Amino acid sequence: MKTWLIRIIPPRPTFHQDATVPEQDQMNAHSLYWKDLFDRGVCLFGGPVFDPGGVYGLLAIATENEAEARALAEADPSVTSRLNRVEVAEMNAVFLNKTS
Repeated sequence: MKTWLIRIIPPRPTFHQDATVPEQDQMNAHSLYWKDLFDRGVCLFGGPVFDPGGVYGLLAIATENEAEARALAEADPSVTSRLNRVEVAEMNAVFLNKTS
């Protein structure tokens, strides 16, 4: 398994403050999607990053290869609806809690 870092890029820097109701619905679907992957052990952690330049999402996932990581990232409902964009990069997770 390899670890991949996924950056969820919102449509605008102020998104966390001014998301419309339909955008909030998309973000609820986004959260449910990643929570399911977390519950299945694919998503290792995730959440918003409160960068002064604009909030974005950050997740780490474990997959066999980049194609699988990209497919999961691009299947996020907030991405398939074209609300958010994603970036995927391999990560060397040196310190990673392993659960049995």
